Amino acid sequence: MNKKKIQSEQTKKRVAEAAKSLFVQKGYKATSIEDIVNATGSSAGNIYYHFKSKEGLFLYLIGEWDREWEEKWQVKEPLYSTSVDKLYGLAEHLVLENLNHPLTKAADEFFNNAEKASDAEEKISEMMAGYLRFNQKLLRQGIENGEFAENNVESLAIILDSLLIGLSQHSRKLKREDALALYKSAIDVFILGIGRNR
Repeated sequence: MNKKKIQSEQTKKRVAEAAKSLFVQKGYKATSIEDIVNATGSSAGNIYYHFKSKEGLFLYLIGEWDREWEEKWQVKEPLYSTSVDKLYGLAEHLVLENLNHPLTKAADEFFNNAEKASDAEEKISEMMAGYLRFNQKLLRQGIENGEFAENNVESLAIILDSLLIGLSQHSRKLKREDALALYKSAIDVFILGIGRNR
């Protein structure tokens, strides 16, 4: 990588880190490009060059969060020998890595904001499709291993994703141990519904 490209990447990371701090402190909507300019010393043009928009910058941060989450999961996943164990492990991982993540509140605000550019909507759709593929893979493994009954994996993946999203909304203010218990109960119910003996 040449010197100019290295400097460009360093600027991008510096802007992203400063913006992340602002989004955590002020929330998504209350953080302006001007705030980010003031915090970084970068010009608005430079910010737009790297991220195209405030939405693009926030989606970049969400993408980094997803990447870090997945890296941590890949380290944990081999510790679980069955798909059932992986579902419980996934629930625990979500509680430990997502509920108290600094960007959680700003992300809620962002995703609930109806005004999004079409490229942001497209990026969000790609992210959601990735979550569903992750769920499908896990559920397909469980069916292939005989842990779960034959079923429509695509539908189950949506149900699982909806369950987890709903749990995240309802457990934000709970103590960690209460949130873990709630997620475990939800996985108990989900597994009961897709198990071999139903």
